[in-house]
Amino acid sequence: MSTDTQTTTAPSTFRLAVIVGSTREGRFAPVVSTWFAAKAEQHGDFEVDIIDLAHDRLPDVWAPMGSEPAAVVTAVGARLDAADAFVVVTPEYNHSFPAGLKNMIDLFRGEWQGKPVGFVSYGGISGGLRAVEQLRLVFAEQHMVTTRDGLAFPMAWEKFDADGQPVDVAGTDAAAKVMLDQLAWWTDASRSMRARRPYGV
Repeated sequence: MSTDTQTTTAPSTFRLAVIVGSTREGRFAPVVSTWFAAKAEQHGDFEVDIIDLAHDRLPDVWAPMGSEPAAVVTAVGARLDAADAFVVVTPEYNHSFPAGLKNMIDLFRGEWQGKPVGFVSYGGISGGLRAVEQLRLVFAEQHMVTTRDGLAFPMAWEKFDADGQPVDVAGTDAAAKVMLDQLAWWTDASRSMRARRPYGV
């Protein structure tokens, strides 16, 4: 039986914003984020946009409620809104995550809602895991789902070689795939649902 019903196909890839949370001079973040962004592109489900808070400098003092935001806030907000999913690359400062990252999360709201987020952390002996645990609480308040698995690099400077590649290639690639597979599943589910019913609170 034939019908005249037209079907539409969703885009084959998801828009992934990789957010680099460190702004410290001499930071290790570019090593980790550059490697991860390439790995996410290779995964096949994602097109990657890197939002680096050291370059996209959001204001510490916000514009009054109802007024026009700074141009950089509008620009970053548009990129967040266009994203289907996020991965945050973060160090750990004093058992938590950087202040600039919290500032960014708080500046926006609707751009985050109903979307998934994963984490890549690095640092000393804890590998940034305490920062991630706090981020899970903050992103839950933004109505987001976090992947169960992530990547953590304790003593990160020992985990990458001079070319910015993991020393344990097989193990690190496997861990990245687990997280990216989970992120792709949640991204597919959330994007499909948002298309059917816009997320509202």
